[in-house]
Amino acid sequence: MQSDRRTFLKTAALGAGLFGLAAPRSHAAPASPSFAKPSTLRLGLVTYNLAKDWDIPTILKNCEQAKFEGVELRTTHAHGVEPSLDAAGRAKVKERFARTKVRCYALGSACEYHSPKPEEVKRNIDLTKKFVDLAADLGCWGVKVRPNDLPKGVEEDATLRQIATAVRECAEFAKDKNVTIMVECHGGAARPDRMAKIMEYCNHPAAALCWNCNGVDVQDGSIARYFAMCKPWIRHVHIQTITGGGYPWKELFDLLKAANFDRYTMIETDSRGADPVAFLRDLRAAWEKLAG
Repeated sequence: MQSDRRTFLKTAALGAGLFGLAAPRSHAAPASPSFAKPSTLRLGLVTYNLAKDWDIPTILKNCEQAKFEGVELRTTHAHGVEPSLDAAGRAKVKERFARTKVRCYALGSACEYHSPKPEEVKRNIDLTKKFVDLAADLGCWGVKVRPNDLPKGVEEDATLRQIATAVRECAEFAKDKNVTIMVECHGGAARPDRMAKIMEYCNHPAAALCWNCNGVDVQDGSIARYFAMCKPWIRHVHIQTITGGGYPWKELFDLLKAANFDRYTMIETDSRGADPVAFLRDLRAAWEKLAG
């Protein structure tokens, strides 16, 4: 345990300046037209739940009206942005976004690599690569994946190393396509010290973490310790709610601003009320108070 702690501290020290430095050119956050915003943080929307039934024109209209700058398009939803899209369909999606101020920033796959069955892991790796090709064709920065579980009867560290090996293979495939593999802190392996180990074992510049604002992040009312462990790899943030839920939102935003984080914080939540644009505007107002 002491050895692991020294390793984490050493890694964190080496990567502490990541946010303040230019990212490698092939994996930098792509420039995009943006709305006026109070800080270097950017506001986006994960289409999981709230926008699951919206087509692309509806996503663009609602996000523009509410001044959301980017989206992460979730697989299996009504907008239909999937690896099965042909070349003409991909070009149409890319062109629709290009006519707006909204960035098609990431694709939210459900790919995961924890299974004790090698054939299942390989299936997920192959599917991830298809999402990477789709992301490259659309001009997206990243593809979201997840560790998602720690199978019973398997030693924990072996599973973390297996996940890391799979992420590294996908990242190696993605690097020359200017796409980043974004590992969401999700599921049974989501505790930040485990996520930091995955990234340490992976050790690839085209792999990053998506901080997911989970309850497990909080220790004695603070996320500072776990955030510091993961900080060298955090390049994306999901926010389930921003107006409650017991999460230390102000501390999160203070930590992001102190790190000169200039990427997306993306809302991932259910709808509230009959008017989705009004709901998004309320979320943006709450976000601006924290981001300013």
